[in-house]
Amino acid sequence: MRARSFLHFAALAALLALPLAAAQAQTSGGPLKVVAAENFYGGIAARIGGAHVAVFNVIANPDQDPHSFEATPGQVRQVADAQVVIFNGGHYDEWMEKLLKASPRKDRVTVEAAKLVKAKHGGNPHLWYAPATMPAVAKAMAAAFSKADAANAADYAANLDKVLADLERITQRVGQLRDKHKGKPVTATEPVFGLMAEALGLTMRNEKFQLALMNESEPSARDIAAFETDLKTRKVKALLYNSQVSEKLAQRLVDIARDNKIAVVGVTETQPADTSFTDWMLGQLDALDKALSEPGA
Repeated sequence: MRARSFLHFAALAALLALPLAAAQAQTSGGPLKVVAAENFYGGIAARIGGAHVAVFNVIANPDQDPHSFEATPGQVRQVADAQVVIFNGGHYDEWMEKLLKASPRKDRVTVEAAKLVKAKHGGNPHLWYAPATMPAVAKAMAAAFSKADAANAADYAANLDKVLADLERITQRVGQLRDKHKGKPVTATEPVFGLMAEALGLTMRNEKFQLALMNESEPSARDIAAFETDLKTRKVKALLYNSQVSEKLAQRLVDIARDNKIAVVGVTETQPADTSFTDWMLGQLDALDKALSEPGA
């Protein structure tokens, strides 16, 4: 993974200075305190919890890199006070695991996506791009809320049904595009979209390059040359790139793709503001469908 700086010293000091009683205090009245490491999990949590929960998203800025995130003292306190914490796991947001260990709380319930979907160790950590992940996480959220707040369990169950019905739109769209584009070769600057590409049945090329760039290590000259050759000889039908990252090497590949009239599709690692998870996913799927449906693709 990318090199991570887990906590500013000031943030850790603020955490250690928290009175233990305050960190472990039960919430008396008011909504359930929920913290989501990333906003795409937080958005689903807010829909399931409704008025019964107060959701705080640690990563809410689309331009924030979750890999190299450093918590502020205020964010540390939010985690310490949370009754339910939702995070990705799979070595993606290890800073959250450190925060949880630093502020133990007996009544806290955690929801970890990687454990729910039994993610492979060392595999692609962008789990929310796999169509099966978010429904599993949504069900676990509803169960966590009901455990922490049994009085409103019926509302959580009803809201879960609505969320699952909405998420089914993604599954259906994936099935349509798989039937239409299965087997088409594509490439990417990073493996952000990799699990979705796998679900679509696409043939992904240059994966060693992608892993190197994600881990902030220098891809080998051989891997760079192979990537450029794929673009210049049009061996791929589309180039997927992380539009939130501005590495010069990635931008050079985008330029080469465009020069050779290969469709370029931007994807994002975090959910854009004022967009639901479902609309975010469907928008990217529609953009990829358009790219792969162009003449010659």
